[in-house]
Amino acid sequence: MNRLQKWLRHDHLPPHLGAVVQPIRALAHELDMALSEGPEKTAGMRKLIEAKDCFVRARIEQDDEA
Repeated sequence: MNRLQKWLRHDHLPPHLGAVVQPIRALAHELDMALSEGPEKTAGMRKLIEAKDCFVRARIEQDDEA
């Protein structure tokens, strides 16, 4: 498993936020298994982590507006 996948854990999050992270984690795992290690894969994984953070914050904002 790619060492960056630890940043895609969601077991510490409330269920509604974990549901946001789960599809991103699944995609990262699928790509990790399919692609060879290299700088582009690492960059892609980092961008998925950044996207995960943004989507979680978007969900938190959505919840705050409700």
